[in-house]
Amino acid sequence: QVKLVESGGGLVQAGGSLRLSCAASGGTFDSDGMGWFRQAPGKEREFIAHVTMSGTYTNVANSVKGRFTISRDNAKNTIYLQMNSLKPEDTAAYYCALRRSGIVIENPSSYAYWGQGTQVTVSS
Repeated sequence: QVKLVESGGGLVQAGGSLRLSCAASGGTFDSDGMGWFRQAPGKEREFIAHVTMSGTYTNVANSVKGRFTISRDNAKNTIYLQMNSLKPEDTAAYYCALRRSGIVIENPSSYAYWGQGTQVTVSS
């Protein structure tokens, strides 16, 4: 049973930084990649970033490119989302997810497992 646990969210002032972590356990060896999404109240879940299992290839959404970076540490079965220059519009619940066979990395339906989410709130 795959389990994903996010941590690192919190309250930060605009311009500040946070690093989110997602620890994975149970059957992750055959996944194709892992991603970060976010969802604000009343909005659809939004793709943020993706990293392949090897960590060789990463993709970051245009909306956060230049501010957010995704990385992974396979020795720890953990992926990270470094978020810099945070803005109030970055306020959302952030979720990590594991992709097994889905092709479109920006589509939540491509991901088979999800964490419980961690809240990020950016004050102005």
